[in-house]
Amino acid sequence: MEPAIILCRPQMGENIGAAARAMLNFGLTDMRLVAPRDGWPNPKAIAMASGAAGQVLDRARVFPTLAEAMADIDYAYATTARGRELTKPVLTPATAMTDARMRTAQGGRTAVIFGPERAGLENDDVARANAIITVPVNPDFPSLNLAQAVLLTGYEWSRESLPPEPAPHGRRPDGEVPATRIEIEKLADHWEERLSEAGFFFPAEKAPAMKLTLRNLWSRLPLTRADTRIFHGMLRQLVRRD
Repeated sequence: MEPAIILCRPQMGENIGAAARAMLNFGLTDMRLVAPRDGWPNPKAIAMASGAAGQVLDRARVFPTLAEAMADIDYAYATTARGRELTKPVLTPATAMTDARMRTAQGGRTAVIFGPERAGLENDDVARANAIITVPVNPDFPSLNLAQAVLLTGYEWSRESLPPEPAPHGRRPDGEVPATRIEIEKLADHWEERLSEAGFFFPAEKAPAMKLTLRNLWSRLPLTRADTRIFHGMLRQLVRRD
């Protein structure tokens, strides 16, 4: 079972919505809100969440306290750059989510706790967690916004189930789709026809060999559908009559 994402006293609806989008990017849907400053539901969160509103925000549960939000949680990770005075394991997102996968496989229920945008989690919040997650960022600029922190956690949770290389989903743009054999044939026919009209294949006895060479050239090029349209357009422009 996926870890619960607990947003403790979140301040801005836009940040809640952005966190929901980050969650759904990696298949996380269990959002829990602890005392959101502007109440709930929040229209700004819904607008920012876009397609994640129905699957994450509509299912989000609101709790008055962190303790109540954690009632069914067996092991929790608090995300903070502070709190090291508390005696707890301090983990990176990668190490923490590896640990969470192991605990989940054993039947445990895990959660990751995120603090308010301005000041982060208080020590009283961190004390309720079992371990701390700290992102190893540039020490001269350690600031991460809420959605970025959620995104990092979600990515590390899902990393082992993600494909090793990015794969396109849905319709690919024509600039990425290879031209078909028929599209290349039509392009070659178009150029051969116009070049013949312009007297390019001269002298006549060399015309067959020149056409063969040109046809072979088109077939060797790694053309996309967008490329074929560009070459057709170039030729039409060159032979256009005013």
